[in-house]
Amino acid sequence: MASVKLMQTKDGKRFYKISVSRGHGLTSYTERWYIPDGVTSKRAIEKALRDEVNKFEIACGNGEVLSRAEKKEKAAQEAAAAAEAARKAAEEAAKIKTVRQYATDVFMPAKEATLSENARASYQMFIDRHILPVLGDIALAEVKPAMITKLILDFQKAGYAHASAVKLYNVLNGIFDMAFMDDSIPFSPMLKVKRPAPRKDERVKNEADKSLTAEQLDYVLSCLEQEPLKWRAFVTLAADSGARRGEICALRWADIDWKSGTVRIKHNLQYTPTAGVYETSPKNGKVRVVDLGEDTIALLRELREEQAASCVSRYVFTQDGTAEPMFPQSPTRYFKKFGERYNVQGFHPHLLRHTSASLSLTNGADMKSTADRLGHSEAVLLRKYAHSNPDSIRKAGQASRDALKKAQNA
Repeated sequence: MASVKLMQTKDGKRFYKISVSRGHGLTSYTERWYIPDGVTSKRAIEKALRDEVNKFEIACGNGEVLSRAEKKEKAAQEAAAAAEAARKAAEEAAKIKTVRQYATDVFMPAKEATLSENARASYQMFIDRHILPVLGDIALAEVKPAMITKLILDFQKAGYAHASAVKLYNVLNGIFDMAFMDDSIPFSPMLKVKRPAPRKDERVKNEADKSLTAEQLDYVLSCLEQEPLKWRAFVTLAADSGARRGEICALRWADIDWKSGTVRIKHNLQYTPTAGVYETSPKNGKVRVVDLGEDTIALLRELREEQAASCVSRYVFTQDGTAEPMFPQSPTRYFKKFGERYNVQGFHPHLLRHTSASLSLTNGADMKSTADRLGHSEAVLLRKYAHSNPDSIRKAGQASRDALKKAQNA
């Protein structure tokens, strides 16, 4: 059972210290909770505090929280491991001659320590398919800016999207920047390579193009009435929760709280050719609780009954007729076919995540709550999802006019 104590910082800011006992002789797990901006009434504060206490207790019970001593020990271990990795990398760097040797023996091993499996596989693909065939056998110090510029231009001429060209540029920059920092080369040739611009015939999507309007989302949901139950539930859940594709594929029945109408996002199913299908934690490593609408809950109940008739699985979304979880790439393929059937341009799972965030923000939801719901920081949410539309632009203008009128009438 958690205990709560009202305290304040040296500068007078109040917060609640939440403590969960670890047993006799052990220091408690603790967390500070500051009252969110805009929450002023006693009842609202007490409700928000109870929700935070419940989440913290659950996280402690799942072993997701570390004590202060454990945090210090973990930080010390990570620092020691990083120092040892840096020492070994420096030793290996002294032996490196070619781009292939450096990318394979120094750059990727260093990246593997910090990247997720999915990101690691992406880096490795760019290196194996596009960088090493062109620059692999050239001495690291002899790579010229013109060589890299030509590589990127040829990549664009081959028809790859602008975003892919930028990713190639970033991987190249990472390799040569690391080589410069560890003194493998006297300077980075990337300093004289321009970041790739879009091709003349290529339209780069604006951020606002990456989400649906409320009317477009309503059309998508109406089209679902003609689709199989499993996909009706998947698409509706994605639109309602804003969860990532892999998080929904990894969802288990035990994660759904039918009484409160919420779901705990605590797993993420991924696939790479090297690792196959594997389960990891959500992208930011934090478990979050997301509320669902009545229609979504009703579809999930219906799906549970249908699934029970053919198999018993702990997963909500499974491969047809089996207890195995849905393959992580399956939703992308389904969404593409759905978009072609109903003329929904660029329809893919992440579009619904963008849409959930965008509609929430442009219809009055606060930034912090929306960020927590999607498992993002506020800064990332603002950059990636806070799209403007005609209605929100008009609201912004009206808010400015209302403020002026209030001042004039004062």
